[in-house]
Amino acid sequence: MKILVLGGSRFLGRTFVKEALAQNHEVTIFNRGFQNAGLKDVEIITGNRFGNLKELKDRYWDAVLDTSGFIPYTVQNTTDFLKDRVNYYTFISSISVYKDWVPENLDENYPVLEMSLEEANELSKDANGPIYEHYGHFKALCERIAEKNMPGRVLNVRAGQLIGPNDYTDRVPYWLHRMASGGKVLVPGKPERRVQVIDIIDLSRWILKMMEARSIGTFNATGPDYSLTMKEFVDACIKVTGTDVEIVWADETFLLKQKVAPWTEMPLWVPENSPLSPELEEPWRGAFSINIEKAVQSGLTFRPLEESLQGIYEWEKTRNLSEGEWKSGMLIEKEKKLLTLLSMK
Repeated sequence: MKILVLGGSRFLGRTFVKEALAQNHEVTIFNRGFQNAGLKDVEIITGNRFGNLKELKDRYWDAVLDTSGFIPYTVQNTTDFLKDRVNYYTFISSISVYKDWVPENLDENYPVLEMSLEEANELSKDANGPIYEHYGHFKALCERIAEKNMPGRVLNVRAGQLIGPNDYTDRVPYWLHRMASGGKVLVPGKPERRVQVIDIIDLSRWILKMMEARSIGTFNATGPDYSLTMKEFVDACIKVTGTDVEIVWADETFLLKQKVAPWTEMPLWVPENSPLSPELEEPWRGAFSINIEKAVQSGLTFRPLEESLQGIYEWEKTRNLSEGEWKSGMLIEKEKKLLTLLSMK
């Protein structure tokens, strides 16, 4: 296939390009050119989807993968421009489109967030503003825009927590780095609490299968295809890093009392018994039990977790970040303070 990738130089996009080339597909990427170093055997078109798409004029592709679509008017412009230039459009959406994660095992029919294009355009006028506060609303609207402009030719991939090398969120890298540092490690919630993650290699290979089959529709795509607990995730991190650590489990009541921020300070943690924020009435117990049966039945498969973590760990060891450079995770001094408080209970 001839595939156009919008983005393609970071994380999922970069991995997808590598997998597509390995399967002898012809790949073109379109982006601003800031992070294209090291890309080989791929055509690069430099441009900005926030502006004019003229660089793509008079070109045709079998399929497009949109990894960078988030601001609704850019997806509106892009799909309108490409609808006569591509046969098939894959949009990387998010499980954040759902109105909440209250119920367990929610599937693709669960209600999503609603927002008009006019409201989204007003909120996104300032690219430097708090646009990520509306991430779920924007992604849900992008899905609808894509289907409206290219009816019957769209695959919406509602991705969960992606993991892999080049992870700029630092969520899983934090846990590997922290285990590698040794000593007592603070871990949130109960050991049997479920978590869901999906390797970008597994996701990329599945998307390529879907492209080849011209499969359309909306699919939740997180994982794995079994019930993974936080203890099993932690044990896998310990095994991969080969370090001697003492795990100290902290229940959510203690963490919330100490004003520990879910998801950011403690990656892969969403409270099970308390609302995520004051304006919410119920806890989001379904955050890590998203139903992925539809994607699994369509061919989504998963490599062993330890294999995924090993690749992330090898990449993480090349970075040498200072503590202040981490985007996720708890500061060492705060962790020490909390560990001390727990030892006194």
